[in-house]
Amino acid sequence: MAAPARQASGASAGIIATTRDGHTLIERRQLAELPGVEAYAVEAQPAYIVRAAVRGWFDPAPHLVLAGVNHGANVGRAILHSGTVGAALTAGLNGVYGLAVSLDVDRHPAGAPHWATAGHLLPDVLELLIGAPPGTVLTLNIPDRAADALGALRYAALAEFGTVQTRVDRADDGLLQLAQVEVQAPPAAGTDSTLLAAGHPTLTALESVQEASGPALPRWLASAMHRFA
Repeated sequence: MAAPARQASGASAGIIATTRDGHTLIERRQLAELPGVEAYAVEAQPAYIVRAAVRGWFDPAPHLVLAGVNHGANVGRAILHSGTVGAALTAGLNGVYGLAVSLDVDRHPAGAPHWATAGHLLPDVLELLIGAPPGTVLTLNIPDRAADALGALRYAALAEFGTVQTRVDRADDGLLQLAQVEVQAPPAAGTDSTLLAAGHPTLTALESVQEASGPALPRWLASAMHRFA
């Protein structure tokens, strides 16, 4: 087990690390709940840790990367910015199974998060994942409720936005202040935001960066580039 030494929300698939004399700083940790499991706090972002793990740090190299459980949902196209999702996508880019797991914890929860609910769902989801081709990446979002209060696990499309958006509250000379605001427009039916709000755990298959799909954009770009020849 390896995790960033400090908060890495919004890190996306960044590979920045804190180094000393050219070496990334890591610290061995003891986990009382998991005796005998090697655990490390790494002065780096999640995707960096995954890249190191699959390229020689861990022996044997992992064939599956489980990222999370994140404190808060990762839904909509805004998952582009998620460090949890970025770690899973980095796994897929290296031909390794990736699963990002997020619990839909309210920003001001009334009680303790239902972490055990994630553990309840994981065996079935992992069985699905390892039946797919290597490099497959899934993102799982789980309602913050007891396992016996969950709806059925559903496949979901990504909502257009996430649950929150960023706006600039203040911009002065040398100062920029951003704030997060909840998205007001209701998400479309069948999307991860809608299904999660209705109590369903959601699964979405993700792809990493690749060329634009469909013929129109590549044809336009090839035609437009002739002027630079």
